[in-house]
Amino acid sequence: MATAAEVKQLRDMTGAGMMDCKKALDATNGNMDEAVEFLRKKGLAASQKKAGRIAAEGACVAFEAADGKRAAIVEINSETDFVARNEKFLNYANAVAKQAAESDAADLDAFFKETWVLDPQFTVEQQLSQMISVIGENMHIRRFERYTTETGYVHTYIHTAGRVGVIVELETSVINDQVKECAHAVALQIAALKPKYLDENSIPEDYKKHEEEIAREQINNDPKMANKPANILDNIVKGKLKAEFKEICLVDQPFVKDDKQSVGQYVQSVAKAVGSPIAIKRFERYETGEGLEKKTENFAEEVAKQMGAQ
Repeated sequence: MATAAEVKQLRDMTGAGMMDCKKALDATNGNMDEAVEFLRKKGLAASQKKAGRIAAEGACVAFEAADGKRAAIVEINSETDFVARNEKFLNYANAVAKQAAESDAADLDAFFKETWVLDPQFTVEQQLSQMISVIGENMHIRRFERYTTETGYVHTYIHTAGRVGVIVELETSVINDQVKECAHAVALQIAALKPKYLDENSIPEDYKKHEEEIAREQINNDPKMANKPANILDNIVKGKLKAEFKEICLVDQPFVKDDKQSVGQYVQSVAKAVGSPIAIKRFERYETGEGLEKKTENFAEEVAKQMGAQ
């Protein structure tokens, strides 16, 4: 039985879906090389030479429906930043984002099994394999986020040539230029200040508890706090947590375009201007390659090896 780590390794190597990687490993008794061949034969890994190369560059791309009711952001990885700026790569990536936005797939594995809309003879997964052959680098669709709304407004934003992708949904019954500008300003905020949560109520209790423990430990190690009463120490801890949560919660962050007000206050000012309630419902921020191992090059060492081989 393949382990989760082995499945992830094979998936990173080939770009194939999680369930297909598991089947390949089970069919080959966990032999990684044979599993790669198994996937190649099914058209799910384009080349053994490309499989195994680290694909930690790439781009975030987005598709947004004209009515603002459906949108998606997708992270697609390649081996080099150069390829991520290639027109063929970007055209393919934008097509993936459009299909992700219009898909009903609940997860990446289901998405991979869908028929590729631009060429029905392939699945999404098989088309990815074809693109690996065309581009000449290992690639994989790492993740996507899709929002749909009946009554609100969904907006996407791509920053610094695909390095960062943001999707945000506003609860609003009015969609006009002011509301669209508000959504864009909030997306810029998310891209720049990297909030982790929407508001304090969104912060998991275990995270709050962990941060409280750290704050108390800091106080215990501060000689200036040694003789202060317990109630004073409690207030200091609360103050520390409040300051931290203000940094990581979107609605409480200082608004980047006017730091005299919070993001939440800015949104409410727009709601007042349009005469209808507006609230940020949810958001997601992707940064290309975050959490992925990246290939490191030591050119001096490489030259020394080349010279030594002569």
